[in-house]
Amino acid sequence: MNINDKVYVAGHRGMVGSAIVRKLQAEGFINIVYRTSKELDLRNQKAVSDFFETEKPAYVFLAAAKVGGIQANNIYRAEFLYENLQIQNNIIHSSYQNNVTKLLFLGSSCIYPKLAPQPLKEDYLLTGLLEQTNEPYAIAKIAGIKMCESYRRQYGCNYISAMPTNLYGPNDNYDLNNSHVLPALLRKFHTAKVNNQSTVEVWGTGSPLREFLHVNDLAEACFYLMQNYNDEQLVNVGSGTEISIKDLAILVKKVVGFEGELRFDSTKPDGTPRKLMDVNKLKQLGWSYNINLEDGVRMVYDDVVKNNLFNL
Repeated sequence: MNINDKVYVAGHRGMVGSAIVRKLQAEGFINIVYRTSKELDLRNQKAVSDFFETEKPAYVFLAAAKVGGIQANNIYRAEFLYENLQIQNNIIHSSYQNNVTKLLFLGSSCIYPKLAPQPLKEDYLLTGLLEQTNEPYAIAKIAGIKMCESYRRQYGCNYISAMPTNLYGPNDNYDLNNSHVLPALLRKFHTAKVNNQSTVEVWGTGSPLREFLHVNDLAEACFYLMQNYNDEQLVNVGSGTEISIKDLAILVKKVVGFEGELRFDSTKPDGTPRKLMDVNKLKQLGWSYNINLEDGVRMVYDDVVKNNLFNL
């Protein structure tokens, strides 16, 4: 990529897309194009086709997707499957029709089988049954991976796929009804601190292990892969380190400065016992993450408080 090349970031307002835009801007790229969902409905084939014919981007970061928590994934199964397939199909096919030089498709760790061995290797794709609650979303993402592979094999397109682990950072979702565990904990502890509560309750036993990556690190990895990786197989992107939910809650408690008691409700579900990405392939390619979890959480919390993003 040259700083004068036209780069299209699909999903530029989301946590991942906005981080990629910030990275490109920091690297001096001056020809970045994007559209809001009101300006361009990515589910509309003709609208996407017209956009590509007009703009002719050389590089595409496909970070746009319909996303949500477990509850939303389970309730709106048809929407998650249909809309994500439409978005991917339209962008990938229009990229081919308009001779895009290279495309990076972003998926999710939920593509891997529910009972796959840990840590999750790229080779485990399609080796077992998926987690039922988010199966439609996972199937859509797997279809995106296979589209990139197939357009590469049939048409010679340089389309690559990256699978991020659990992300956190600027533009995260702090709605307790559908946010992920880390932003939810930040909000819970901050609310408890502001309201002088004596305790904070966390679902489950606290024993499950999870991996987290700051979205700025993901953007760095995406930029690195776009510059240096040209092979067919997907690439995991993560820290390769894990932390228990209990220790994560203790870390967030420390960062927020909540001095009350922490309680775990063992009557609530724990979810998957462990979910860790194998990131050896990415390390061998020459990239590793930079932001450790405590520093990253502190950065996020300072930003949230400064900008009153909890709206308390």
